[in-house]
Amino acid sequence: MPSKQNVLPIASVLTGALVWGVMWYPFRVLHDGGVSGPLATLIAYLLAMLCGSFMLPRIWHELPKAGWWAVGLLLSAGWSNLGYVLAILHGEVMRVVLLFYLAPLWTIFFSYWLLDERLNRYGYLVIALSFSGAAVMLWKPQFGLPLPNNLAEWIGLSAGMSFALSNVVSRRAAHLSVEAKSCSVLLGTTLLTVPLFWWLGGMSNQLLAIDAQAGLLLALLGIVLCATSFAVQYALAHLPANRAIIMFLFELVVAATSSYLLADEAMQMRDWLGAALIISASLLSGKLYSESK
Repeated sequence: MPSKQNVLPIASVLTGALVWGVMWYPFRVLHDGGVSGPLATLIAYLLAMLCGSFMLPRIWHELPKAGWWAVGLLLSAGWSNLGYVLAILHGEVMRVVLLFYLAPLWTIFFSYWLLDERLNRYGYLVIALSFSGAAVMLWKPQFGLPLPNNLAEWIGLSAGMSFALSNVVSRRAAHLSVEAKSCSVLLGTTLLTVPLFWWLGGMSNQLLAIDAQAGLLLALLGIVLCATSFAVQYALAHLPANRAIIMFLFELVVAATSSYLLADEAMQMRDWLGAALIISASLLSGKLYSESK
């Protein structure tokens, strides 16, 4: 059972997983309405930065002194968020999310390299359960091995790698406040979206497609993204990176359910079995660690 001081970080992680498990849907609604993924991402994250403007005084004081850790967080978190949006717009939701959540594998290497975090025997059991669940849910005989089959899925995989790196970098940059880390995530996503948006072109037509309904949806997205970014960075500041990445796998269950209800992506028995394995892994996550050197 988690200790009292860990309840809030755990709740923050699960809230982030819940939000991102359904985040694909409003972006698809906007895309179908003529607002491209890059434009929707740019506007939503700009609005999120506006919502978090109360953090700016502290951020401008900290980031110039943070050096390469701040740059690493900007780039890794930025591509994680942007890549996720691009992938779920053009790929099958569950395949993209599952490939994204191969992140625990990358987290093992990044956390060992940057944090010197060592897994004990329970940790390897958790990883085995997590990957077994993902493999069961992802496996389709006609596609062969559970590997990316198109550009959207490769983008999802690379975004998952960036997600793992951003979590570890956030943990490593302990000298940065939660506010600075949260704003770095929002700023990094915005900065990486700008060149992609201009490269794709068609700005004027896309801006005209933003009616009152789309504008309201973008505003709500901005508020939710700001709050979620802060919650996740708070959690990462108080939980080991390997444990956090495992708990984020709860998003798979949420995404599976939401894709079934909202996109008619039917869940079969193997999907439920995979979800059960992932939940089992999350329940064991409290026993993940041996002491670091």
